[in-house]
Amino acid sequence: MIQNLAAGQAGMTSNVFLVDGERTVLVDVGMQFDVVSETREYVDDIDAVVLTHTHPDHIGNLGDVTDTFGVDVWGFDPGQPGVDYEIGDNEQVKLGDHSYEAIHTPGHKNDHICLYSPASGVLFAGDLVFANGGFGRTDLEEGNREVLIDSIQRLLDAVDENCSEMYTGHGPSVTTNPVQDIELAFQAAQMQ
Repeated sequence: MIQNLAAGQAGMTSNVFLVDGERTVLVDVGMQFDVVSETREYVDDIDAVVLTHTHPDHIGNLGDVTDTFGVDVWGFDPGQPGVDYEIGDNEQVKLGDHSYEAIHTPGHKNDHICLYSPASGVLFAGDLVFANGGFGRTDLEEGNREVLIDSIQRLLDAVDENCSEMYTGHGPSVTTNPVQDIELAFQAAQMQ
């Protein structure tokens, strides 16, 4: 089960995905809402937090989550505040019942990763790409349009025709042909 705990939240927050299963994980934790109560609507406990990147809107609730659940936080760069353990590029990480490949995709932020499971067809895209061809901002610190374009190409090379669901850092998830949305983002990023 994958549940967006931030659905319907007002204010500035990222999406927060509860991935339930053998290893119950929160992908990102959002900010400015009670993610602990939202988590407990579905499960009593979690095993870990996995971050797509460390922008404040994705990690603002980190203290509440780690204090309540006593879990480790995994991300690309353990030098970032709150990140306990590194997930290296191309490394496998267990989310729920499936193994996901971490794909280092900077351009929005240097420590950005996407997570893709060919077996389940699920992609966590963070803020790299969004529904309908949207893509991550590059006007923030560490943002770089050319690097972002290269990262979207890298993501396109990594996903395959089995990709059936894309969960993004903001906005709606994509459950119909998400590769098309990634291709649109690639084209749009090159045009602006």
